[in-house]
Amino acid sequence: MFSNLSDRLSASLKKISGRGRLTEDNIKDTLREVRMALLEADVALPVVREFVKSVKERAVGEEVGKSLTPGQVFVKIVQGELEKAMGEKNEDLNLAAQPPAVVMMAGLQGAGKTTSVGKLAKFLKEKKKKSVLVVSADVYRPAAIKQLETLAAEVDVEFFPSTVEQKPIDIVNGAIAHAKKKFFDVLLVDTAGRLAIDEAMMGEIKDLHAAVNPVETLFVVDAMTGQDAANTAKAFNEALPLTGVILTKADGDARGGAALSIRHITGKPIKFIGMGEKIDALDPFHPERIASRILGMGDVLSLVEQIESKIDKDKAEKVAKKVMKGQGFDLEDFKDQLTQMRGMGGMSSLMDKMPGMGNIPDAVKGQVNDKQFNQMEAIINSMTKKERKHPEVIKGSRKRRIAAGSGTQVQDVNRLLKQFTQMQKMMKKMKGGGLMKMMRGMGGGMPKMPGGFPKLK
Repeated sequence: MFSNLSDRLSASLKKISGRGRLTEDNIKDTLREVRMALLEADVALPVVREFVKSVKERAVGEEVGKSLTPGQVFVKIVQGELEKAMGEKNEDLNLAAQPPAVVMMAGLQGAGKTTSVGKLAKFLKEKKKKSVLVVSADVYRPAAIKQLETLAAEVDVEFFPSTVEQKPIDIVNGAIAHAKKKFFDVLLVDTAGRLAIDEAMMGEIKDLHAAVNPVETLFVVDAMTGQDAANTAKAFNEALPLTGVILTKADGDARGGAALSIRHITGKPIKFIGMGEKIDALDPFHPERIASRILGMGDVLSLVEQIESKIDKDKAEKVAKKVMKGQGFDLEDFKDQLTQMRGMGGMSSLMDKMPGMGNIPDAVKGQVNDKQFNQMEAIINSMTKKERKHPEVIKGSRKRRIAAGSGTQVQDVNRLLKQFTQMQKMMKKMKGGGLMKMMRGMGGGMPKMPGGFPKLK
């Protein structure tokens, strides 16, 4: 996500470091490159113009503090303007209404509305502790109704049945009556999409909105459509009183034009961002965190939240105690770590959020992929319990059996065993206070950011 924009901005911001003062002359070239980076990222032209104008006004004449280089001042200004373009802070759903709080989803067909209803239902149930009812008013696609029913079962929320013979307004009014009777906190309404904006669609969704008067009307849009996403959002915003946007498929969007354009064009905040196909791949949209990721500074807060919610703390504690007691780290423990890493979106998702990753060459990033982790897991799954506990017994014939069972080659098994041995050695260093020594040894090993880090006073 945002990889193209991040690479271009990082490269252009490096060039301005080392100046004693930011002047119109020495930032002109950098601003030109920033402008080109935004245009290549498919950011809408009015947004690019205002962005560059604001950065220039703030940067020219800025005195450089004693502990900061001009590169850092400029990065800080660019970061501030990126945040401003995307909305500055996360805006939560407004569910302060007489239950049920009705949340209506709108958008074009294929944008991911139905999936987003399922993801949002899971988010509200688990993170906000709300009782949720979902209903489909998409009377044009029986498959959409069935899909929502399946998703509701998957995330364990109640589904209100509907059929293609019913009218959307009758369906939703029936769902509201049921939600009141059963004391549901929130009702999520999935609506029909079209392949393009048309009068019939807009007329129908306007009537539905007027009849049910939702507290939140969210526009669901595919990030991969770039600035077209912003233009479609504008058309919907003119027809409906939108309260926010859900940006889907952002994990497949290397440019980021939609995220940077929507707020400016519609005046409506992006409230959630979809980062994958998994049912839990929906995150609240934090402009400051996204801006940090665009500039290659990572997103440590989101990474910590992800680890907090996904890591099995009991398992982690058992492994830690085992290692500290010198009982060894075996392949079963290794497999558990791989499984938990995959649960956090895989290695690429984690690397995306780690500071300094923007400076690592693409060739190196390409070597660390989730396919390798899946292969490693398959190899361990093909081992017996004894082999996982005592990897030293894995010799020639056992290696051939494991390779055949996991659909890999013997050299793949050898590679995994070598990586495991290295990790085992690292774990042994943690025993008896070795962890602190290891951490000290790693100090200063992180890649430097554009302009360098500010010195701590």
